[in-house]
Amino acid sequence: MTEIDDKTRTELEAAAFRRLVQHLRERTDVQNIDLMNLAGFCRNCLSRWYREAAEGQGIAIPDPEAREIVYGMPYKEWQAKHQREASAEQKAAFAAGNPGH
Repeated sequence: MTEIDDKTRTELEAAAFRRLVQHLRERTDVQNIDLMNLAGFCRNCLSRWYREAAEGQGIAIPDPEAREIVYGMPYKEWQAKHQREASAEQKAAFAAGNPGH
């Protein structure tokens, strides 16, 4: 594997994170339940990981602010604009793949 110094690795990881967030913002057709069923994480998970990383640095970011960082708007606004009711099949797949979630 190519040797990369810590600073450069952090910059590359940050760039990849920003690109992932931008991609998810653009793909409003992809519902969180689809992401959960296929990949085991969703936009809410990503925002929670962001909040937890901030906490690890001593920075308190409330969940609504972390979600706004990922969604690009307040979560309730994103839900109203883009979230559809999950189908029975999606809900069943989610229940089977994420017991206790």
